[in-house]
Amino acid sequence: MATPLRVLVHGGGIGGLSLAVALARRGHTVEVAELREQLDALGVGIIQPSNALHVMRELGVLEDCLKAGFEWEVLTICDPSGATLAKIPQPRMDDAPANNGIPRPALAEVLGRAAAQAGATVRFGTTVTGLTDDGEGVDVTLSDGSAGRFDLVVGFDGIGSPLRTRLYGDRYRPEYTGFANWRVTVPRRPEVQGVVMSTGNLAAKALLTPITDELMYLGAVFAEAEDFRPDPEKAHEQLAERLAGFGGPVAEALAQVTDPAAVVYSRISQVTVDEPWHVGRVVLAGDAAHASTPHLAQGAAMAVEDALVLARELDAAESVPAALHAWEARRRPRAMFVQALSRAVLKQETGTPTTPEEDELLEIGIPGAAHVLVKPY
Repeated sequence: MATPLRVLVHGGGIGGLSLAVALARRGHTVEVAELREQLDALGVGIIQPSNALHVMRELGVLEDCLKAGFEWEVLTICDPSGATLAKIPQPRMDDAPANNGIPRPALAEVLGRAAAQAGATVRFGTTVTGLTDDGEGVDVTLSDGSAGRFDLVVGFDGIGSPLRTRLYGDRYRPEYTGFANWRVTVPRRPEVQGVVMSTGNLAAKALLTPITDELMYLGAVFAEAEDFRPDPEKAHEQLAERLAGFGGPVAEALAQVTDPAAVVYSRISQVTVDEPWHVGRVVLAGDAAHASTPHLAQGAAMAVEDALVLARELDAAESVPAALHAWEARRRPRAMFVQALSRAVLKQETGTPTTPEEDELLEIGIPGAAHVLVKPY
C-alpha cells in the first residue's frame, strides 16, 4: 500500500515488537499496547532457530541477538545416563546462522530498542477496553482512557489473548496437553556448545540450552495434573525428584539448582483458531492464533515470521482486507504443520498413543522438520 497506515499492536512480546519494527521502518505509524509496565520477559531463555534468525536479519537486529546470546550449530542427543547417541548438524536458512540461544529479557531489550529507534510508540500498562470496526477503520479505547482510530489492529497478545476472546468468545480457549515445562537457569558448562537433549524410556525429556557464554538453562517436560503447581519452597526438590533417572550433564546441571524461586513452571497448552484469523480489520497472530507445544522450538519463530510476512503483504496489497487474506493464506499451512508435528513429537517422546495422521507426520521427524522450516516463509 502506498499510503502509510495507523496500526495498533496489542501485545509487546516477541511477535508484537517484531511487527512494530517491521511496520515502523516502512513508514507506518505504530502504537503498541502492552499490559506490563516494562519490556521485561517471563521465563528463562529461548532458542532462535535459523528461520527466526533470518527474520531478525530482515529486521536489522541479527547482530544484536547474536551478541546477547550464544550461537550454536549441532544438536546432541543423549540417553538418560548422558551417553551421546548422535550429533545432528542444524540447517541454515540462506546465510542466517543455524541457531542462537538467548535470554528472553535480552531479546525483549533488543526488539524494544529497535522498535523505539524505528519510531514505534509503546504504551505500557494498557490494554484494549473498547473496539468498534466499521469496515473503514477501527475505533479503539484503551485502559488508560486514551482513544484512537486505526487502519488495523493486530493481536499479538499471547496464548491467553484477550483480543481473541473479544472476537470469538470462548470458542478457542487454550487446550492443556497434560504436560508441563520446568526450566531453570544455571551456569553453562564448557562442554555444552549447543543444545544437549536427553531422552529415552523415561516418558520424559530433559535438555540443556546455552543462552550466553556464562549461562544455559535446564528444561524438562513431564506429565502433570492440570491443577498442579510447584511448592514455592520446594520447587527445586520437586524438579530433582522428576529428574532422578537422568545422569551425565543433566544431573550435573541439576546439582547447581538450589533456589526454588529460580524454577520456572508452565503448563504446555495449544490454541487452534479454526475460523479465519481476522475479523474485519482486527487480526490475531502468533500464539493468539496458533500456539504450539515447544517441541520444535518454533513458537517464537512462527510469531516473528507472522510479523514479517504481514508487513510484506501490507506492502504488496491494495487494501488492508486483501493483505490479511493473502497473509493468512501463506501463514496458516506453515503454522498448522508446526503445531501438528510439535504435538506428535510430544506424544512420541512421552509414550502417549498417537493417531495415524501423527504417525505419518513423525516420519518426517525433528531433523526433517528443521530442513522444511528453513525454506522460504
